[in-house]
Amino acid sequence: MAKLFELRSVTKIFRGGTLAVDDVSFSVEAEAPGIIAIAGESGSGKSTLGLLVMGFLEPTEGEVIYNGKNLKDLSREEQFALRKEVQAVFQDPFAAYNPFYKVDHILDVPIKRFKLANSKDEARGMVEEAMERVGLRPNEILGRFPHQLSGGQRQRLVVARALLLQPKLLIADEPVSMVDASLRATILKSLNRLNREFGIPILYITHDLTTAYHISDYIIILYKGSIMEAGDVETVIKNPQHPYTQLLIDSIPWPDLGHKWGQQELIIPDGADPEIKGCKFAPRCPHVKQVCWDSPPPLYKVDGARVASCHLYEGHQVMPKEQVGELFAPLTEAVAA
Repeated sequence: MAKLFELRSVTKIFRGGTLAVDDVSFSVEAEAPGIIAIAGESGSGKSTLGLLVMGFLEPTEGEVIYNGKNLKDLSREEQFALRKEVQAVFQDPFAAYNPFYKVDHILDVPIKRFKLANSKDEARGMVEEAMERVGLRPNEILGRFPHQLSGGQRQRLVVARALLLQPKLLIADEPVSMVDASLRATILKSLNRLNREFGIPILYITHDLTTAYHISDYIIILYKGSIMEAGDVETVIKNPQHPYTQLLIDSIPWPDLGHKWGQQELIIPDGADPEIKGCKFAPRCPHVKQVCWDSPPPLYKVDGARVASCHLYEGHQVMPKEQVGELFAPLTEAVAA
């Protein structure tokens, strides 16, 4: 199948030497749109990865490929098309708005910029349809300023904007972390609708494994910029194999009084992180052994639906990093591989 986008051995180092993304490779197939969660704790490189995919950051090493072409080699016309075809919903539902404009502006501008309508009436109809699809009433929202709307309403308007453009890829970076719990389900349902009804692949960036489990088809667990575990979300969340993923799952406060929360000890190393030749998670791992300090583990194929970067699985088949995207094909194909 044709790849919609692909990261090839991408590394991003910021000024000062901060390593945000470390040799990450994966791809998304155009013909098999799903929702892929990029999960991990703060500082794991999730948002940086999203900015690299959107072309807002250039990799220090490696390539970001979109429709078979390196982002840095796109012509002006191709860059213009990319801005329509790759859309984003960010964490802060207020940052997307200019407070001096009415909220209509966020929907009117893309219609004019990308010439989506031939008349004002057609444009108005497109706006109202997009708003209604995300649970907003146009007569109650249009004509108001951003500060007059709730955070949930502002965020749903951003989702409506994405729906209006019908992009080929959507990056959702912590889209529900700053809205009330009562509105999270509505926003996630809107994202799910974009994926299921319009076939738009979504990269869902989050630290919240609970929402990742409910909305996603596949998941990538990042730690300090590296992939620790990746595969089918049902398999990874219900039966995590990497010690880091196990600790993340163990920290989830499940709505079950009989389920003990935080049974595994979370090791926090003293002082600054030491320079590690081997596994980055070694200083915090409850299963650490000498080989973990000496050499970084490859991605071992634990089963047909998931890989884990951990020396506990020595002897398993090694999956080359550039083949990680194969895990995000439909599950039936991944299991058969």
